[in-house]
Amino acid sequence: MSGIPAVTAVLHDTPYLVTLSDDLGHRWSADEPPDVGGGNTGPAPDRLILGGLGACTAITIQMVAARKQMPLTGVRVELALNPAGKPETGNDIVRRVFLEGELDDAQRAQLLKIANACPMHKLLTGEVRIHTDLG
Repeated sequence: MSGIPAVTAVLHDTPYLVTLSDDLGHRWSADEPPDVGGGNTGPAPDRLILGGLGACTAITIQMVAARKQMPLTGVRVELALNPAGKPETGNDIVRRVFLEGELDDAQRAQLLKIANACPMHKLLTGEVRIHTDLG
């Protein structure tokens, strides 16, 4: 997978504790909460997905604001998966974006629109195919 972002997930003898690494040398972990048998030593997989969307949203907003020389001083993104309970079909992610700085209404509206154009938003709202085989 050279040149393509790649992540490896490894689980050994500790139930639900997964060590993750990527092709750039980063390492992190995932786990499940105690109520489902995990040790809660890292975020659960659904929180990792929400974290990816939140990070991408904040970064994309900051990049555009910097390029357009907007007075953005900070971004906070809060996300929840199915906060009203699991729907009959699909899933709902609720995302709330907080923009800091002396932004006018037009700039705030433009940056909110940009949030929906971040690469992770596009990935999660587009068609995703997962091809799985045994190694």
